[in-house]
Amino acid sequence: MIKVGIIGGAGYTAGELLRILIHHPEAEVVFVQSTSNAGNAVSNVHIDLLGDTDLVFTEEMPFEKADVIFLCMGHGKSKEFVEQNNLPEGLKIIDLSHDFRLKRAGNDFIYGLPELNREAIKSAKYIANPGCFATGIQLAFLPLAERGLLKDEVHVQAITGSTGAGQKPTSTSHFSWRNNNLSAYKIFEHQHEGEILQSWKQLQPGFESGFNFVPIRGNHTRGIFVAAYTNYNGSIEEATEIYKNYYVGHPFVFVVDENPSVKQVVNTNKAVIYLEKHGEKLVVITVTDNLLKGASGQAVQNMNLMFGLDEKAGLGLKPVAF
Repeated sequence: MIKVGIIGGAGYTAGELLRILIHHPEAEVVFVQSTSNAGNAVSNVHIDLLGDTDLVFTEEMPFEKADVIFLCMGHGKSKEFVEQNNLPEGLKIIDLSHDFRLKRAGNDFIYGLPELNREAIKSAKYIANPGCFATGIQLAFLPLAERGLLKDEVHVQAITGSTGAGQKPTSTSHFSWRNNNLSAYKIFEHQHEGEILQSWKQLQPGFESGFNFVPIRGNHTRGIFVAAYTNYNGSIEEATEIYKNYYVGHPFVFVVDENPSVKQVVNTNKAVIYLEKHGEKLVVITVTDNLLKGASGQAVQNMNLMFGLDEKAGLGLKPVAF
């Protein structure tokens, strides 16, 4: 059994990790750290876990008991954590924050998008788990980038559920403001843009045509809907073949013939991709669950790859169809 520790166990991503890992056939959660909830039962905070676990939050971090730890802290705190703690040499880390996603000198974290870096993930010690928006948007154009077919600007509008803003209430996440409401934010300057471009350029180093991203706050709880387009000279049949060939062997990505909806993927680790051609423009729709394929589900997928397990282990989740 893989021994797992969770740092920052009270938030949404940690809750999703616990829901997956306590039923994972090859994993055992040995500690869940939370400074604010130390001594409380995990099921008192993640109340849907009542009867599923007897785990108690702890302020201690017994690294020697774990094979891997998941960092579920706010952006900026993971970097501080790694710098301030004397971590055992053999301990693997999967970080769910933004701190290690961009390549730079001294950063030895592998970017954990399995559909891009699967082989590198298998031998990695440290993983930077992708962002929620970043996952769906990258998947929309990796197949074209691999063929060097991103020739023009890429335009994206994407709408996310309120859980994408985290558990701490804000002026734009509480019910009275969010319900029956939509708003755009961080237009053309969202923090995920860097990692998206980094991945496309990994496959197509010469891509410099521009990326225009408008993020939108939705009035639903979870799920990301991406609508993207770029100029493409081929036919829809050729594009479909390129996409299906690229995602062969990637068990959570599905290229479909019918326009998808978010409810197809909520509560799953799936990413569904749909293509249309209008004139010279290829339109790509992707739908994902921001807390699963966009966060904790993908983190467990990475853990499975790192430890040589079936990539789908523990991730046979039931979608919320209605």
